[in-house]
Amino acid sequence: MSGSGEALALIARYYDACSRGDAEGVAAAVCDDVVHWFLAPNLGSRPVRGAEHLGRYWRKVQRSIAALWVVDRGIAHGEKAVIEWSMFWCPPAQTRRVVTRGAEWFVLRGGRIAEIRSYYRQDSHDTELEGFPYEVRGYSVHGSERSARHTPALY
Repeated sequence: MSGSGEALALIARYYDACSRGDAEGVAAAVCDDVVHWFLAPNLGSRPVRGAEHLGRYWRKVQRSIAALWVVDRGIAHGEKAVIEWSMFWCPPAQTRRVVTRGAEWFVLRGGRIAEIRSYYRQDSHDTELEGFPYEVRGYSVHGSERSARHTPALY
């Protein structure tokens, strides 16, 4: 990638595709041999390998929990990027949406995502830094599922 803005725009497009459950959009943003690593012991914490498989994985996740991802912060340099994100979702058998906060490390290759390493703890309640001023700092919050960096493009 030639610039950090391009890398972060690619990552935002990837998350927009995840939020839409758009398997083809996910596959278009990643390398054919992509690997997505997850922090254990989250449900489904085994690595997901391959562009088509990753696209189908996020389509299934989106359909089952109505997930919406927002990129809150990001830094990119060369072929590497790291972001903080928020996922708003509805746990099974609940009607109230919760927010899960996380961070991911990306390896980029040829203008696409080659590797993702996810760091978060998914639970059926909000998982956030205790006392952190999310709204004041421009992060997404309940009732405003967008950040100063990223307004999800859902359609």
